[in-house]
Amino acid sequence: MTQEKWGLLRNKLLKAVGKNNYTTWIEPLEFQELQDGVAVFSVPTNFMGNYVSQNFADLILYEMNTAGESVERLAFRVAANLPARPSTDAAPEPAPEQSLSQQAQVGNDALGSLQAAPLDSRFTFDSFVVGKPNELAHAAARRVSEGGPVTFNPLVLYGGVGLGKTHLMHAIAWELKTKCPDLNVLYLSAEQFMYRFVQALRERRMMDFKHLFRSVDVLMVDDVQFIAGKDSTQEEFFHTFNALVDQNKQIIISADRAPGEIKDLEDRVKSRLQCGLVVDLHPTDYELRLGILQTKVQQYSSTYPDLTIADGVLEFLAQRISTNVRVLEGALTRLFAFASLVGREIDMDLTQDCLADVLRASERKITVEEIQRKVSDYYNIRLSDIIGPKRLRSYARPRQVAMYLCKQLTSRSLPEIGRRFGGRDHTTVMHGVKRIEELKTTDGQIAEDVEMLRRSLEA
Repeated sequence: MTQEKWGLLRNKLLKAVGKNNYTTWIEPLEFQELQDGVAVFSVPTNFMGNYVSQNFADLILYEMNTAGESVERLAFRVAANLPARPSTDAAPEPAPEQSLSQQAQVGNDALGSLQAAPLDSRFTFDSFVVGKPNELAHAAARRVSEGGPVTFNPLVLYGGVGLGKTHLMHAIAWELKTKCPDLNVLYLSAEQFMYRFVQALRERRMMDFKHLFRSVDVLMVDDVQFIAGKDSTQEEFFHTFNALVDQNKQIIISADRAPGEIKDLEDRVKSRLQCGLVVDLHPTDYELRLGILQTKVQQYSSTYPDLTIADGVLEFLAQRISTNVRVLEGALTRLFAFASLVGREIDMDLTQDCLADVLRASERKITVEEIQRKVSDYYNIRLSDIIGPKRLRSYARPRQVAMYLCKQLTSRSLPEIGRRFGGRDHTTVMHGVKRIEELKTTDGQIAEDVEMLRRSLEA
């Protein structure tokens, strides 16, 4: 490593540790050589070498390796014990031997080497299927991945299992690494954050931990709900969060629910997470699930060029497997593998035989009666008014919402639904369903009501 490169690294260290720490501890360091994985620095005193070793060595190691140098440990030697630098006037004096006790050395161990969680090459923006349930989250992730000025901090992506949170997190990291290679992007799970925190406590290296995490340009923490109830970890996360926000560094968080709904998460952490842009990845709708399946079929076409899939199969799967995209994609993977082994077309018979267990587990268990009760409670009206003959708007609109949800969430036919609503004709149900479909696109409140009720029923 050249002196010029060390000079550039010192500028990064200045930003990471602050002016006072830099002037006192980093600026006096003089880079001497890098040989066999050991970076040697001269220091004015043994005390300074020991202090830098204990408090800043992991940060220096991290920055050197990030810059492309292969450094396993650092050695700090008192300037008087170093060989003189070569000059045109005289040959250098040989350096006396030093014992290990005279050298402050730091290895690139677990605390220093665990830089980030691995990124899945499949999880990019190109492979992310966008639909109405996730379009806002996708747009926000795209904006952050541009790497420009920080417009909202933090970005919090939340939603249930298998809805695309981790996919978007990986996609952001890949895009930032491509567009802004100079940015220090750290992606890891909340469990990894907690592990490194506990390790730093155990090894009494909290200063290294703090400097490492507060020197990043973009911090991405997946599944933040796992730090709930861990008081010390939450406190350190809170301070790390504040330090990065104060430096205008981007923070991106994912969770399985909204910050305000995470049990045992401290109020100050909730408040901090809620001060940015909080975006919900809604459960997938039929159109999005069908789009995901169609995209996967295109990807499989190169692996299984001789396989064909009959009309209606994808539509059937998108309708029946509605709660989890991972289950949906796994079902399609199983179908293609099974069909290739038996040499058959993927038709409805093969689909139902091959996926019998998945389809049983995915059968809708929501009843018309459950929907009626949930809607009447939501709108604070009596169940008898949902079913009864009254046509007042305050009853008619909730009744139509209930009919719409019955059509979407149960396998009941329109005449059956009509009978459950006071013996109404199927054309009445059809009209109610159509009316709610229209209002969802023009009336934000109706759209929100339907979504809230659907999520509550499917929970």
